[in-house]
Amino acid sequence: MHFIVEAGRREDVARGMGALLTSLAHQLNKLWKRKGKVFDGRYHDHVLRSPTETRNALAYVLENARRHGVWLPAGRPDPYSSGQFFTGWSNYRGTPAVPAWLAAANTWLLRSGWTRAGPLKLAFA
Repeated sequence: MHFIVEAGRREDVARGMGALLTSLAHQLNKLWKRKGKVFDGRYHDHVLRSPTETRNALAYVLENARRHGVWLPAGRPDPYSSGQFFTGWSNYRGTPAVPAWLAAANTWLLRSGWTRAGPLKLAFA
């Protein structure tokens, strides 16, 4: 799983990720009718500091399935990402109705700063 998360403090991200992983582990153990550890280790975080780094992170997260060889219909974003709601594609017009669970970007880097590093193009392979 890959996320791009905005938060005021790293501690807030750590708490949120801890809660998310605990909840996911609980639900998966319930589904699998088992007990015990589900995730090995902890999450990895990295603070994005430049337009280029932010653009590259967006491309990595939104195109991750294709990057790992998962077949996807040409010209369509990964259905398991928020790519269909991303308005920054240079060659794809996303779904206009953004779901309530998808928060709008608050920081300049995620709102528009990343565009200084060049357009984000949806792969067609």
